[in-house]
Amino acid sequence: MNTNLINNTILFVKEKLENAEGGHDWFHIERVYRNALLIAQEEKCDLQIVQLGALLHDIADSKFHNGDESIGPKIAREFLESQQLDSEKISNVIAIIENISFKGGNFEKKFSSIELDIVQDADRLDAIGAIGIARAFNYGGFKNRALYNPKIAPKLDMSTEEYKKSQAPTLNHFYEKLLLLNDKMNTTTAKKIAEERHRFMESFLAQFYAEWDGVK
Repeated sequence: MNTNLINNTILFVKEKLENAEGGHDWFHIERVYRNALLIAQEEKCDLQIVQLGALLHDIADSKFHNGDESIGPKIAREFLESQQLDSEKISNVIAIIENISFKGGNFEKKFSSIELDIVQDADRLDAIGAIGIARAFNYGGFKNRALYNPKIAPKLDMSTEEYKKSQAPTLNHFYEKLLLLNDKMNTTTAKKIAEERHRFMESFLAQFYAEWDGVK
């Protein structure tokens, strides 16, 4: 294992995301990285690809680049080439970056590997539970969205473009994505972790509606 490559990647990502939005900053990457390492312990995989995929998966999230999904893979490829990583591994890492996103839940992955499954699960775990709730409202505030509007119903089965352009209240995001992730985990380890985090979100929503209606 080339520890210098991993250390160099960590330094590169920290620098690139220094001023990132709070839900997609270095700390998000660090949590996903830790989740990925945890899941990888139970799976037969190329650990280096898992590590690099986790560290570089949000190097240029399209949400912050006018929806352009080509920037992240381009930056990641240029960095990995500068580190003299072999081309096959670079292709596998880039494939993870290109296929990891939820994109409304209707996106058909064009690539499959256990490494993608692991990194995708690790990223999705950070989107649910207590931290997932915090990230959702942080991003909603960043985009100046309403917390909740009873007159605007969640829209399920959105196309990728509709999902990317949605300006709906933050609470709708729970039904359009967060509550769906529990059933979309790939690995046994992630499925076990996701169950508790899913229940926590359900409890939060029950409390939220009770307070909204003045019951509690």
